[in-house]
Amino acid sequence: MKISRAVQTVLCTALLAGAAFPPSARADAWDRKTTVTFSGPVEIPGVHVKGWGVLPAGTYVFKILDSQQDRHIVQIFNKDETVCYATILAIPNYRLKVTDKTVITFRERPAGQPEALRAWFYPGRQWGEEFVYPKAKAMEIATTTKTPVLFTPAEVPVEVAVPITPDAPFVAQLKTAPVKAYQPQGTEVEMVEVVTPPPPAEMQVAALQVPAAKGAAALPKTASDLPLAALLGMLALGCAFIVRSIRVRTL
Repeated sequence: MKISRAVQTVLCTALLAGAAFPPSARADAWDRKTTVTFSGPVEIPGVHVKGWGVLPAGTYVFKILDSQQDRHIVQIFNKDETVCYATILAIPNYRLKVTDKTVITFRERPAGQPEALRAWFYPGRQWGEEFVYPKAKAMEIATTTKTPVLFTPAEVPVEVAVPITPDAPFVAQLKTAPVKAYQPQGTEVEMVEVVTPPPPAEMQVAALQVPAAKGAAALPKTASDLPLAALLGMLALGCAFIVRSIRVRTL
């Protein structure tokens, strides 16, 4: 009877241990879906559906269509995600302060003109999406805002007559199009002079492994803690039987 009570106690301990170490969960979606509401009109880069180069005030959904190390393809949808207004090339760019909320930055324009979309930062990420404009528009924005603007010299369409789809030919163009920056002084420079690219994938992996190396008890963020709970339960069960055996021998 005493052994049964000991087993019950150990099993209860194991269940409590399992509750104390729940499986880890990812906080972000792979496509970084974000709902944004603009209080005024916003100018966006190409490629966009004809008539939608400037988004009126309203609610929109931003999503990543394709993610590569040195560039991303971003799509902008209506609130219900039934219409895609634009498929835009974006370059990862660094920010000093990470926030737990979405941040959208703009380039202020002269009075009477809509603000120009500049970058989109997803919560918890240090590298955001710096949007790339067609060359002519980049020159105009850089001159009026006195800030460098990313552009592509490639012949990528600015507007399309049909709804934008992931398999459209220009999407493949965006994945390989060269990107430069136009300075307010009227000069063209390489992209790396105005953006801070993310480190190589190998460095990112190594950085994630550093905390685990310093603390032997730390588990990978994507690992489940259930095996640890099971191990603790088995150890507790073994200890109970050892204690029981010692008590019997002593008597």
